[in-house]
Amino acid sequence: MALDPNPAYAAPDDWRAYSGVLSRRVFAFIIDYMIVALLWVPAAVVVFFLGILTLGLGWMLYPILFFIVAGLYFGVSLAGPSQATAGMRAMGIAMVRLDGRKLDFITAIAHLALFWILNSVLTPLILLAGLFIERSRLVHDLLLGTAMARTY
Repeated sequence: MALDPNPAYAAPDDWRAYSGVLSRRVFAFIIDYMIVALLWVPAAVVVFFLGILTLGLGWMLYPILFFIVAGLYFGVSLAGPSQATAGMRAMGIAMVRLDGRKLDFITAIAHLALFWILNSVLTPLILLAGLFIERSRLVHDLLLGTAMARTY
């Protein structure tokens, strides 16, 4: 199977592009959140010094720092030319829009926010939706018109 490593932003029609995507998404999730945790450490150091410069006001960023780091990581990565984070590229998947347009920063952030909200409400049971929905899409993929496709 030779799928295009850089999809033309549109979701492919070939069913092979979606086989095994759910398991690849799980492993990409683990890799990506390890990267976000590593990026959080230098961000925490920057916020520490920012807090000193602002006489303690900068330290109020600590409760939301993980969300800021994760949002920037996912937003910049998914809106980039490969439309995939480092974990997704390692697992050979990329996010595509069903309407064929390129994924933008706002859609990437909305995808992440919907994932967090739905995961906190429905627990990891949202992964079960991918077993029954065409193209192995999850609930937040349905709401935003996106899908995950294999790149190899």
